[in-house]
Amino acid sequence: MSSEFVPDKFAEDLDLVALAREQHALLPERLRQQVEAFRIRPPAAGCMLLQGLPVGDLPPTPASPTAPTAKTLATELRLLTFATLLGEPVGYLPEHGGDIVQNIVPVESSAAQQTSTSSSVDLMLHTEAAFHPHRPRFLLLYCLRGDPSARTTVSSVVPAMASLDAGTVEVLFQPRFRCAVDESHLHGRTNVLGPPMPVLSGDRQRPAMVFDHDLMVGTDEQAEDALAILGDALSDHCQTVALEAGDLLIIDNAMVVHGRSPFASRFDGTDRWLQRAFVVTDLAASDGERAGRVITTVFGE
Repeated sequence: MSSEFVPDKFAEDLDLVALAREQHALLPERLRQQVEAFRIRPPAAGCMLLQGLPVGDLPPTPASPTAPTAKTLATELRLLTFATLLGEPVGYLPEHGGDIVQNIVPVESSAAQQTSTSSSVDLMLHTEAAFHPHRPRFLLLYCLRGDPSARTTVSSVVPAMASLDAGTVEVLFQPRFRCAVDESHLHGRTNVLGPPMPVLSGDRQRPAMVFDHDLMVGTDEQAEDALAILGDALSDHCQTVALEAGDLLIIDNAMVVHGRSPFASRFDGTDRWLQRAFVVTDLAASDGERAGRVITTVFGE
């Protein structure tokens, strides 16, 4: 896979990441230790929910993720302060132009699509960027403006494993699955299935998982059956939370799939507004496919 040229326009993001690291010492010691412990050894649920963080005075919810807003960068800095405790914040060029912090808001034109800006459909359970060789290890969602009908769904591989028979587990550990690319990463290029890969890897008792209900397929009938069984197990063990203003949900993307329930958007400046950050554990892994902190991998034909 090749890379696309990215103009040097991310100095502000880079400066904000550096400033965020300086904020670590200002966090309460117990809170800092909790986040660092989560990085080292996440619990079986694979998630951490922090509540009561300030959001300040907010302007209207923007009409799109990249629409200008009048807000300060206080929440971006706070989000990146936690992100930098977990590793290296990155952006992905096709995701809102590579912004290190992305605004997640409902967009009328994509209301019925399988994207983060949808609202009228279930966002199916998925590993973030399951198709990507440099997918994030951690995903952070900071709620600035909530909606009680929008429920974030999460499901961990650990409890799901207890529902799987040994034969299914064995198939899931084999490279018999392929994943298509999210449309947002194609820019008009033809979609292609990625190379065969396992869904589960690593420790048999507590494996890493890559799963996408919408984009992943098995390479044979037995693999398709195993994928469906895992999907049912993940749905059976799913938990939901309606994020409220000041909530920060941290997800281990190697353990947990996530999604979202439908909700009614008004598109009038009062809609749900999250900010999102992606974190990798090793920047060097994407050398050659990264400009600064923006990963530029090109997909499709």
